[in-house]
Order: sequence, then structure tokens, then C-alpha cells
Amino acid sequence: ELDNLSDAPFSGDEENGGSEDRKTEINGNWIPATSITEAKINARAKRRLRKNSSRDSGRGDSVSDNGETLKTGVVTPTSPKGKVLDRRSRSGKGRGLPKKGGAGGKGVWGTPGQVYDVEEVDIKDPNYDDDQENCVYETVVLPLDERAFEKTLTPIIQEYFEHGDTNEVSEMLKDLNLGEMKYSVPVLAVSLALEGKASHREMTSKLLSDLCGTVVSKTDVEKSFDKLLKDLPELVLDSPKAPQV
Repeated sequence: ELDNLSDAPFSGDEENGGSEDRKTEINGNWIPATSITEAKINARAKRRLRKNSSRDSGRGDSVSDNGETLKTGVVTPTSPKGKVLDRRSRSGKGRGLPKKGGAGGKGVWGTPGQVYDVEEVDIKDPNYDDDQENCVYETVVLPLDERAFEKTLTPIIQEYFEHGDTNEVSEMLKDLNLGEMKYSVPVLAVSLALEGKASHREMTSKLLSDLCGTVVSKTDVEKSFDKLLKDLPELVLDSPKAPQV
């Protein structure tokens, strides 16, 4: 049995418990009182340590789990992610400024106002070709087929009946790749004029005269009127006076 400890680090029930039976049954096992006493002393010491740490937290120092004091304001890199995202110099000599003035990261456009020079061709490059410096790039316009030809030229001729400017029609036709469909320009113009007014037929005559030699050749005009005469029975269906006109 233990003596009654008046100077023991207990008070109240803990101190009175020393005069009772010195063995305690836990889960059916009898544990000596000395083991319980040591456990209580350790628990009291841990409570005192936590109390001191909370008291000292406002003074700039903190106590870690192992009892070492740490200065506040210094973050310990506890996770590898924090080390990766830390942009401070590893050697501690950096000024904390971004690299290359903020234009050195991946996917950036560079510093404001930066002008890039023309990249010079490296002659020693295995993919270097002597002819690439003399290349001339031109816009390729595909030739119009029959369906696209009628869909493109019909609004051009109809607008000509409104403004009457043959030069504008000539410039618009030069921008198109008519290909083998050049002879169809007079055919379409005359077909639309037959369905219009007498003034439209007069304007069409002037248009064909101005386009001949610039957009279409004399051979194309001859070929176009041969086609009109062959298609005359079909033109009569839409314009009954087509043979006389």
C-alpha cells in the first residue's frame, strides 16, 4: 500500500483516491496502483505543456509536439506541394522578383512593347531548301462549275441593270476564275435580258461590246450565240418573243 501523499501532484478526488485500495480492475485485469500513478503524472504533464503553448502563442513563439519552440512568421514546408509552389530562391540570394520581368514563363506573350525580329533561315538546317527563299505565294481561285457559275453571275448582271457601270462588271468578272465557262457569260446575260425590259436588252448589248477583248474573246462570243440559237426552243418557253428579239 502507498502512503498518503500530501505533496502529490493531485488534488481533490485524485488525492483522496490514494488511501483506497491500491489495485484497480480494468477490463477484468488487476493493474498495480504504481502504473496508474505514472500514467496520471504523464497526463498532467501533457496538459501543462498544452496550456503553456496556448499561453505563449500570442507572444510570437509556439511550441511544437516535441517541445521545441518555433518562431512565428516562418512557415515550415511540411508538404512537397508547398516546396514546388515556392518561388523564392533556393539559395536565399534572390530579390523575390519574377524571372525575366514576368516574360519567362510558359505560354506567355513576352514583355509589353516587345517586338520580335524576323527569324533568319539557318543554312545548316537539314530541312533547309534553296528554293524556299524564292517562293512566291499566290491565292488560288478554283474555276467555277456550271452550277456555281450561274449562282455567282446572276446577281452581278442583275445589279448591272440597276447601276449600268460596265467597268464594275468587268472588274468583278476578272476576280473570278471563269475557266471554260467564259463563253457562258453572253449566254446568261442575253437570257436574263430577254426576260427583262427593252432597256435591259440595250444595256446588255453595250455590256457585251465592252467585255469583248477584255474578259471574253471573239471566239467566246461566237460560241455563245451559237448556243443561244440551239437553245432557242427552250428560250421560247420563258420568253415567247425571243426569236424576234
